[in-house]
Amino acid sequence: MELTLLAVCCRSVTLELSDDTCYFAAAPYEIWLDGVPVRSESHNIATVHGLEPATAYGLTVRRGDEQADIRFTTKPESVLLNVRRFGATGDGQTLDTAMLQCAILACPKQGTVHVPKGTYRTGPLLLKSDITLWLDEGAVLLGDPERAHYPVLPGMTPATDEQSEYNLGTWEGNPLDAFASLLTGLAVSNVDIIGPGTVDANAQNGDWWQNAKTRRTAWRPRVIFLNRCENIRVQGVTLQNAYAWTVHPYYSRGLQFLNLTIQNHAESPNTDGVDPESSEDVAILGCHLSTGDDCIAIKSGKLYQSLHHYAPTRGVVIRNCLLSRGHGGVVIGSEIASGVYDVRISRCLFRGTDKGLRVKTRRGRGNRSVMDGVVMENVRMGDVTVPFTINMFYHCDPDGHSDFVQNRAPRPVEPEVTPMVGTLAVRGAVCTGAQAAGGYFFGLPEMPIQAIELADVTIAFAPDAEPSYPVMMDGIEPACRLGLYAHNVQRLTLRNVTLRGANGSAPELHQVAHVTEEGCLYAAD
Repeated sequence: MELTLLAVCCRSVTLELSDDTCYFAAAPYEIWLDGVPVRSESHNIATVHGLEPATAYGLTVRRGDEQADIRFTTKPESVLLNVRRFGATGDGQTLDTAMLQCAILACPKQGTVHVPKGTYRTGPLLLKSDITLWLDEGAVLLGDPERAHYPVLPGMTPATDEQSEYNLGTWEGNPLDAFASLLTGLAVSNVDIIGPGTVDANAQNGDWWQNAKTRRTAWRPRVIFLNRCENIRVQGVTLQNAYAWTVHPYYSRGLQFLNLTIQNHAESPNTDGVDPESSEDVAILGCHLSTGDDCIAIKSGKLYQSLHHYAPTRGVVIRNCLLSRGHGGVVIGSEIASGVYDVRISRCLFRGTDKGLRVKTRRGRGNRSVMDGVVMENVRMGDVTVPFTINMFYHCDPDGHSDFVQNRAPRPVEPEVTPMVGTLAVRGAVCTGAQAAGGYFFGLPEMPIQAIELADVTIAFAPDAEPSYPVMMDGIEPACRLGLYAHNVQRLTLRNVTLRGANGSAPELHQVAHVTEEGCLYAAD
């Protein structure tokens, strides 16, 4: 058993076990601090709260005869500011926005804003660089349900020199006016948001989910929005009842989301969990996400952003997460006009999501819309309708059902039209309870999917599976226990792939240029 420290903050630390299991540890264990037992744990990633700043600790993990030790020193802290001293009541009724914001603005470098136990009704709060926001046990930031109390972040403002633009608000890949989010970071750096408290957007008690596809004054806020931020950690916090996307990094880099719990209503619209957009060096580790839409959705904007503010998303690591109930577990797209590169997904557990790994794009994203270098390793999926999908005919946006998007005939390859899907590799996956299909991959005829590799993958279908559409595109029929389907693929590699309970036997392939099959088993029972 090996032990790694993922993050050391001024008053908390997050650790990871080396167990080769998904989300849950191989067996429960105890965490000791300086020779004193502090808690029992069953997850591969855990956070210990309530530490003192600038203090050396010895941490021990014990499990049966196994033991792992590590020493660390917490970050220093210049001052601890209690929001109650700034007039915040925490009674759940009084609007505490101004008092909380004052505490944040008054906090010096390396200082901590302490939110003690209580319910603090608040509107949007703007973060500040070089501070820690500590939501203590029992502390709740409760979103004000009144839309009129939320300032608007303008989508795009021309610069005075008339040569550039200044972008604050965004909505689904375009620079559009949006309400400020409950925690908003604008060009801030070196910020820690630590738990174990809760940020509750309280959206169900406002009008945020009514006419969700209609802009009213501005588009809906997020719970946490990070615009052009750097070196941000969110650790051990619960986020719930989102207005729309829950955590939205945008043109940011150096981000860690550690041991978060995100809980959104199953029917709440567009309430994705974590959506890194045009961002680099993003780690989503040890999180439990249960949402009304995609759990994790990786994006890089629509065509305007790609042409004028080009920034791919690169270097996303997703590990030891539990992804529950969402439309997709890990999703790439569809707003990826600037491309997505180098995504690593490992040791994750998918439960009851509609799709497992889901890639979606369409004509009109442009030739900078390249998805490449996606690797998924050692994952488990249960009751996922379709474990693996790539769909290059995704029928999103007002023209999504048009002939331009949906026509199956080859079109000319054009710079501002044609996207590309490069390499996708799944190495080590066990999927049970699949329904519509095991894998469904549909590329463009003029730009086939470059390479798909499935190795050491087992997919077992539910005996009572119901028919459903395997992907969101026009002109296809519902499927039920369809094993593997591939259409317009350059290279397909299948090694040690087992399908159980599928209708038919061999994969259904159309316009697949090169196929490699080794050690595969396709069984109807």
